[in-house]
Amino acid sequence: MKAGLFDHIGRADGPLSRLFDERLEFYSAAEEAGFWGVHIAEHHASPVNMAPSPSLFLAALARQTKTIRLGPLCYLLTLYSPLRMMEEIAMLDHLSHGRLEVGVGRGVSPFELGYHNVDHSKSRDMFIDAYKCIRAGMTADTLNYEGPYYTYRDVPVELHPAQKPWPAFWYGSSNTIGATWAGEQGMHFTANGPTDFARGNIEAFKAALARRGGAEQPKAEFSGGAAIGALRNIVLADTDADAMRIARPAAAHHLTALNHLRTKHGQTEFASRLNVPRAATLEGMIEEGTYIVGTPETALKALRSQADVLGTNYILAYMMFGNLSLSDGLRSLRLFQTEIMPVISRW
Repeated sequence: MKAGLFDHIGRADGPLSRLFDERLEFYSAAEEAGFWGVHIAEHHASPVNMAPSPSLFLAALARQTKTIRLGPLCYLLTLYSPLRMMEEIAMLDHLSHGRLEVGVGRGVSPFELGYHNVDHSKSRDMFIDAYKCIRAGMTADTLNYEGPYYTYRDVPVELHPAQKPWPAFWYGSSNTIGATWAGEQGMHFTANGPTDFARGNIEAFKAALARRGGAEQPKAEFSGGAAIGALRNIVLADTDADAMRIARPAAAHHLTALNHLRTKHGQTEFASRLNVPRAATLEGMIEEGTYIVGTPETALKALRSQADVLGTNYILAYMMFGNLSLSDGLRSLRLFQTEIMPVISRW
């Protein structure tokens, strides 16, 4: 099993410049610790994400790292011109010297899409059309494409990715429709939500991937060739009690940000965020499997149990969330590096 990192880069205390500086420091440390990749979310008009342009943040990170893989998880293709998206992907792949992993999606929040005048009910079809257009353009010298939402004629393509024919595509899904589609495309895949909930999506992905015959761009470092991951908020400390003390305010801060737009729009049911069920307390989130909090020994037991149920070969550790301090995040990182990575690498 490989380990990577996920981040919304949510609002925290202090100036925004410090937030960015500390994240860049954290992910540089993650490279030194041997993490495989960093995956950055895209959200808009919400305190859950202060880096709504993943490309900008990843471009900065690309220039101060050398080996760690970098990717959005995900670009919301419904909010981009496919032509511009192709060009950004190519630029970032070269800036990172071929380390880009391209996560794509349509956008989970109807509120965020609505702010951009995108009809959520049409967003899946828009997303698929944009995805097909981007792939057509990345290997062409002239883009000619006609779809239900996007049409281009005789557009010169001056930028092509460093990786051929393109960087690997990833998909993060919270439903079996998206998971099945991702498997049909041969993508790499991540799931979130409680363990039982995530299992259904992973099983749908695996079934579709098997019917296809495997990943479009296999990665030898992942068993079976396809990365299949689960996203988990992780806080580690020397004692379970200390980890809980650190995690509790950070989890409350993060949940408030996750539910900010739902609350603003009068959807006050706190137990779920859109179609992803989520407990409302730290204890509940630990029980359902979305949070792993404690000593490395406690975390290993939870990770082993979830890996057995889910059949994953990748853990996306979310270690800097809410109002966690950089020092607390780095402590979790170091404990993960020294106590957990050597164990899970043998799974």
